[in-house]
Parts: sequence; C-alpha cells; structure tokens
Amino acid sequence: MARPKSTRDRIVDTALSLFNRQGYGAVTTAALAAQCGIAEGNLWYHFKTRGALLDAISARFAAVIEQRLALRPGADPLEDYGRMLEVMMAEFRAFRFLYRDQQAYGDQATLIVANAPRWLELTFDQIEAYLAALVDAGLLDWPRERLRDLAINATIILRYGLEHYRELGKPIAEGAGAVRRTLLRHLTLFEHRLDPAAAEQLHRAIEVIEAEALAA
Repeated sequence: MARPKSTRDRIVDTALSLFNRQGYGAVTTAALAAQCGIAEGNLWYHFKTRGALLDAISARFAAVIEQRLALRPGADPLEDYGRMLEVMMAEFRAFRFLYRDQQAYGDQATLIVANAPRWLELTFDQIEAYLAALVDAGLLDWPRERLRDLAINATIILRYGLEHYRELGKPIAEGAGAVRRTLLRHLTLFEHRLDPAAAEQLHRAIEVIEAEALAA
C-alpha cells in the first residue's frame, strides 16, 4: 500500500496544478490553502515564503530536465527524435507555468535562475546531437557546420513558445493546444530540408503525442 503524501507534498502538487491552470500571479495563498484543505497558517508553516514554494516546484522541474537531457539518439534517429519531443512535451505540460509565466515569477525562482544557462547549453547540445543523427542517416539535408545554429533556434522556439503565445494574447491554458503548436513551429525551421517521409512521420508523432496527452 502506498504511503499517503505528506502535507508538504500535497501543497506542492496543488500549487503546481493551480499555477498551470490559472497562472502563477493569479493564485493567492488563501486560494491555495483552501484547495489543499488546510488553514493558510499551515501553508506558511511548511513554506515560509512564496519563493520557498516556488523553489520546491523548481526542484522537481530540475530533476525532470536532467532526466530529459540524458536522452540521446540511438539506432533509429527519427523515432528517437520523436520520443525526445514526447518527453519534452510532457515536461512542458507538467511545468507549463514555468515556461509560460516567467514575467510573473522572474528571479524568485532561484534554482531556475542559477541553472537556466547550463540547461540551455545542454539543450543546444542535445538537439544538435539529434539533428546530426538525422543528417548522418540521410534524412536531413543540412550543413554540419550550421547544425549548432539550427539547434539554438529550435531551442529558442521550444523554450519560449508558451511565453510568446501569452504575450500575443493567444490561448495558453491546458487543452488549448499551445504546446502542440510550439512543437509544430519548431519543425518549420528545418522540415523543408527533411526527407518528406521523415517530415510526415514527425508531424504524425506530434499529433499522436497530443492525442495521448489529452486522453490521459
């Protein structure tokens, strides 16, 4: 039998869910405490500041990112790239507000501020490795000396896609398809240089990932 979650873990779970649905700046501590079924004083007992709660969420985020960054292409680079996008989409969904609401939380997320440059560089490395594998497999026609630039541009679209849609006033709530649109937009950088069948497979992979996520 699974052990019941601690109050601290329940607060983090609930805060993450509310921040994702309503936005970081829109959730008050009173509303969070009520959703958890505890007194607001009990919330402050576990997290002395809003920043401390954000750091607890950021610690989960960091663990997920480190796990995703460990992925590398294998024998089937096209399928492997689709799998990496699936993992990345799950990351975007699970921590939607961190990608979407950066303007609201700013430098309060100390763990993210400290690690963001390294995570970005490692994501450049990761995407470049997948793109290089596609080139080696004859599926992507792209100069190897320009792969780093392509990887950086792809990462910028993926990393800031949700925040971009927020600034444009586009729908960004759960179920609005913003994550799917972000992934599709990054493909526009290089799909014209992909083998047509490979491009179609990646499009199908994103649609399947989206359908499975909505059905979950």
